[in-house]
Amino acid sequence: MAAGLFYVYTEPGPADEAEFHDWYDHEHGPARLTVPGFRGACRYQALDGEKPSWLALYDLDGPEVIDSPGYKALGARASDRDKAVAAGLATLDRRVYEQIGQDGSRPAGDPAPVILTMAMSVPAPAEPDLAAWYEQEHIPMLLKVPGWQRIRRFRLVLSMDAPGPAFLSLHELAGPAVLEEPAYRAAISTPWRDRVVALALRRERRVFGFRNTIGS
Repeated sequence: MAAGLFYVYTEPGPADEAEFHDWYDHEHGPARLTVPGFRGACRYQALDGEKPSWLALYDLDGPEVIDSPGYKALGARASDRDKAVAAGLATLDRRVYEQIGQDGSRPAGDPAPVILTMAMSVPAPAEPDLAAWYEQEHIPMLLKVPGWQRIRRFRLVLSMDAPGPAFLSLHELAGPAVLEEPAYRAAISTPWRDRVVALALRRERRVFGFRNTIGS
């Protein structure tokens, strides 16, 4: 069984932002970690000035955990505050992914200070070329960049709120300065990369900084 990732964008509405964070960190997020198959979770804040401003990453035993009775029961047990804050969110974008690859490493239980997320859809005939580019060129080049620690790749299983890109790569970095390294600029300046990106039907690039681990 492949590992899963529950990838959740949020943007608070007009409600007080402190209330939003208190709800997420002490009620909403911890409730999900009571569901069997949820391994752990952490939250990140946008560093790129884009919205949504907040990203939560929940590691799952597998993507099927989202279909489990334990997860489905959360709605029936939701408190009045849970319902009210969730209903007032300006953005809620939940995606479920299945892991298809991992390269590099970082200490277990040690969240990355910065993550770069790249989500992309390409036409079906171009998917083998996308995979080959990652495996044969892009990943080897990125792992030579100082501070580039781990790369996990995923395929979309379910978009719960709005259509999402079919593939996600989650890059874990030592800090934001890693994205200024000449080796990174070289990795995103190759003819093969340009060919893949030119075929993209949809592409998202986001940069986030670590905020907190949920439930700790």
